[in-house]
Amino acid sequence: MIIEGKTGPWEIVVGLEVHAQVVSQSKLFSGASATYGGDPNAQVSLVDAAFPGMLPVINTYVVEQAIKTGLGIEATVNEISVFDRKNYFYADLPQGYQISQYTRPIVSGGRLVVDLPGDRTKTIGITRLHLEQDAGKSMHDQSPTKSYIDLNRSGVALMEIVSEPDIRSPEEAGAYLKKLRAILRYLGTCDGNMEEGSMRCDANVSVRRAGATEFGTRNEIKNVNSIRFVMQAIEYEANRQVEALEAGETIRQETRLWDTARGVTRSMRSKEHAHDYRYFPDPDLLPLVLDPAVIKRVKDAMPELPDAKKARFVADYKLSPYDAGVLVAEQEQADFFETVAKNRKDPKLAANWVIVELFGALNKKGVDVTNSPVSAKNLAGLLDLIENDTISGRIAKDVFQFMVETGKDAASIVAEKGLVQVTDSGAIDAAIDKVMADNPAKVEEYRSGKVTLFGWFVGQVMKGTGGKANPAKVNEILKAKLAG
Repeated sequence: MIIEGKTGPWEIVVGLEVHAQVVSQSKLFSGASATYGGDPNAQVSLVDAAFPGMLPVINTYVVEQAIKTGLGIEATVNEISVFDRKNYFYADLPQGYQISQYTRPIVSGGRLVVDLPGDRTKTIGITRLHLEQDAGKSMHDQSPTKSYIDLNRSGVALMEIVSEPDIRSPEEAGAYLKKLRAILRYLGTCDGNMEEGSMRCDANVSVRRAGATEFGTRNEIKNVNSIRFVMQAIEYEANRQVEALEAGETIRQETRLWDTARGVTRSMRSKEHAHDYRYFPDPDLLPLVLDPAVIKRVKDAMPELPDAKKARFVADYKLSPYDAGVLVAEQEQADFFETVAKNRKDPKLAANWVIVELFGALNKKGVDVTNSPVSAKNLAGLLDLIENDTISGRIAKDVFQFMVETGKDAASIVAEKGLVQVTDSGAIDAAIDKVMADNPAKVEEYRSGKVTLFGWFVGQVMKGTGGKANPAKVNEILKAKLAG
């Protein structure tokens, strides 16, 4: 994205840091529950509360989840990594430090291929993925005079996934986050629920003159909790920096917050550097040494990921890259489609019904495919009725609305409402003859060369049969009769 400033064009440069909560029953270094939504301080062990003498013990399941994620982003899983102490003081950090990884993370490198408008793609590099423990939560709205601390999140396992500064627009940032969230959900390593805080994003934003190679001074926007807000924050911050630079101001490296109510970023504190945290290896934790056999076992059990599934949908079902991309954006959507498309003569018909009719109905109801009032089996049943000429495509849309409202299967609705398609040539002949007899002037106009009237005749026949006549047969017989 290029910003046209008063003194010339500017380019946006963005890197994202995503904190993804690992799907695990217990925390990174303790056996306390990591479930979301417990009563305050109900899920806290002595380790999480930093009682003296309590030693951390690594959660091996979390380690395997990080390995799986590293493989999913096409990165290198390091057989040796080290946990460090990141030292800072905050009220909801009882240890006075966060156990994280710095110089030797569990995963290095990686890439994500994102889908952009016009069937374009872009590869965005990933610098690293490291494991760390979350802090607790400060609550300032419980009392007018006091703040409270909830340590339920303290010690919960996080994967911090850091991109390269390869992102050049808010739209690319949104596409990156959607793709990363989809991969995490396919893998089952993070649920991606940003509204619950299990996936949070820090956006590092800078601007530079178009064509320049040196990076500008970046500002970090912390803890943005929706993809839409990330995109809005990047756009606002980039424009703010351009205006400041063109006014002769200097951009100071700092941490900023996104104010959702006002739609602006505002200063939080000056940006910390690595040396400010006094990182050093945690003396209570030995280096993490991975057995290559464990990495191989995790790799062998990897599920089919969105890019591979998209390629298969294009190859096996003859879908367009766009349609395939829409369907694989969420695993539940892809699974729903495959159930509908299974053994179907025309898989593209299934794709059109899922993307247009089903997703449209779900959007109106504000639910996702997992809560669809029309099951995949029932939608497949509806398409069976279209393909075997029991009902027409137009009648099918009416039947579908009844399915959405009642949850009933298509065959039952068709039987109850007498919607079976008329395929009998005699009945269609009679309907056409009546329309022609009632409209001799129109017949004469058509035969005199006004062929655009053909659609009008089709509409009248369909109206006369209550929309039940087979459209293909109507077209075939009508054309012959009008020809005289």
